Amino acid sequence: GALEEHNLKLNKKYEKIKKTEVRVETDNLEDAEVALVGYGTSARICKEAMEIARQKGIKVGLVRPITLWPFPEKVIAENVDRLKAFLVIEMSLGQMVEDVRLATNGKCPVYFYGKPGGGIPEVDVIVERIEKILK
Repeated sequence: GALEEHNLKLNKKYEKIKKTEVRVETDNLEDAEVALVGYGTSARICKEAMEIARQKGIKVGLVRPITLWPFPEKVIAENVDRLKAFLVIEMSLGQMVEDVRLATNGKCPVYFYGKPGGGIPEVDVIVERIEKILK
């Protein structure tokens, strides 16, 4: 009926948006063993943690979603076979982590470190978590 037709039309529109409107930045993914995933302020913290980890010889990359809708699932999915894990960093209880888990389709472990209530994730804790994941 009309509602089904409308829903199919909306789905087609969404698929087009997914192809054209996704915005994401990546850094050092080429040789990474672990990818940090963070957006907004968390992404800046992730970048610093990545740089410190790399100075220690740990191969870490960064996925920085700029749009959360549509989520840049393709970048995540393209790296699941190569990476040992994703570590999602959020200033919340973990809303984006579910998007990352869906994008991996269970093919790569996804870890989470979040600070709800306005807390800021600490760089040294992120580096420790990366080291723990790789042990």
